[in-house]
Amino acid sequence: MKWDNKWPLFRLIIPAFPEVNIFSRVAKKTTALGPIMVATAASKLWGWRVEVIDENNCKGAPLDENSLPDHGVLQSQKPAEVVGFYCGLSSTMSRVWQLAQFYNVRGTTTIAGSWHTHYDPEESLRKGIDIVVHGDGEMAIRQVLAHLSEGKTTERIAGISFLDSQGRCKTNPVEVLEEPHLDSLPYPDFGLIRFAKIKIYPIGRIRGCSRNCEFCSVKGKPRWASGQFLFDQVQWLAETRKARNFFIVDDRLEEDREGALFFFEKIAQTYGRSLDFTVQARLETAEDHQLLITMKKAGVQVVCIGYESPIDEELKAMRKGYSSRDMLRWTKMYHQFGFLIHAMFIWGYPSKKGTVLWLNAKERTKRFKRFIRQAHLDTVQILRAIPLIGTELRARLVKENKLFPLEVLPWEKYDGSYVCFQPDDMSLRELQEIPTKLMKGFYDPMSVIRIGLKTIAFPIDCLVRGWDKWYRGWRNDLKKYGGYLFIKGWLKRYHRDNFVEKLEKIHSFQDQAKDQ
Repeated sequence: MKWDNKWPLFRLIIPAFPEVNIFSRVAKKTTALGPIMVATAASKLWGWRVEVIDENNCKGAPLDENSLPDHGVLQSQKPAEVVGFYCGLSSTMSRVWQLAQFYNVRGTTTIAGSWHTHYDPEESLRKGIDIVVHGDGEMAIRQVLAHLSEGKTTERIAGISFLDSQGRCKTNPVEVLEEPHLDSLPYPDFGLIRFAKIKIYPIGRIRGCSRNCEFCSVKGKPRWASGQFLFDQVQWLAETRKARNFFIVDDRLEEDREGALFFFEKIAQTYGRSLDFTVQARLETAEDHQLLITMKKAGVQVVCIGYESPIDEELKAMRKGYSSRDMLRWTKMYHQFGFLIHAMFIWGYPSKKGTVLWLNAKERTKRFKRFIRQAHLDTVQILRAIPLIGTELRARLVKENKLFPLEVLPWEKYDGSYVCFQPDDMSLRELQEIPTKLMKGFYDPMSVIRIGLKTIAFPIDCLVRGWDKWYRGWRNDLKKYGGYLFIKGWLKRYHRDNFVEKLEKIHSFQDQAKDQ
């Protein structure tokens, strides 16, 4: 492969969501950290120009007839010799393949990486991707780009998949690919992203997870950079980009407790509470009062917690490792320290073969409503179970013949907004519609009236109860009204598409075929 005398361009694309979902609004304020880290590593390679296009946060870019970035115009203005794709979300894979074929026709080399392609590289290699990267992308991308610029074959690089001359999928072992020491990685360079406006900066230091939840595709022994490394990132972003709002993307910040304590203590000493952090943590972290006190002093405002379910039988199937008995107590502890809680739930988790969950849909709904009310949660997210690629949940549903084939339910529907399998203990319609009804009950339209009343009462309420309590109520009502508007718009599109009706007809036809 030879190019002209100018430095070749590597363009890394974060594909657009197939439709508006609960993540769309925040996606316009932030970006994915992984692609930025890979692009930053590539930018350190002599002889290459690098840019990132985040299709979910792309203001001022040339648009096509579907209001998506127009890659024809982008390619004519700044032709990319190599294009990479972030494949961390199964729901965006159709967009990845569409763009891969667009660039393939123009002679551009295409590379893909992250969880979806890691678990099924051949699927994407047959849909326009030339190289699939496994493992840490920062190391692999430098090797791939270096080989391409020197005209060498990439087929011997560790941790990649490709189609050989006979069209067979070949994967070089990942085990021989040296993992980078995470403290040695460069700070994420958000200046590489074009058109986007970043208000919430994603940062992180932990990879892998020591837990073994059935529904999760994040596996592998956890490893981490030091707390000092994360602090240096924050300091650098605060000084160079005037960053003030951060989201720590680590699935569980307490995975390395000592490092977390060091980081938050140093943030508190240097910045007090002038910075704003959102984090993700396990429920039982509430028992660690020292960590919570330090987090609060450092400016942690929101804690995102995977509650998953208030039903013990479902928690056991998920392998969450705790029961519902302590969930309210732990929630109360978080609230006592003044944290806002964003609770994430999974509705209608499929029971395992041989076990019978005696709760029907109506009783499950009561359990969810009662728990949410008793827990005084600030914001909630209730999605249907997603049988993601590479998870034991998906393998189980395939074995039990409950999973709808991709011809019926394509990857675009794998964002938690749609039912993807046949339930045993409720109807398709109940599995599809009850989570939305629960969300609709939480995010009610009356919150707009409460916003006005609380704004008027601000001087007295703030004086009597204090700023924190007033702000919490006002902020939650603002979120609830925003959630109500989103759900209202989503339901309008959903009913227009007649999703459940189509699925019920397909399922009925399949049942008749089995009977015959």
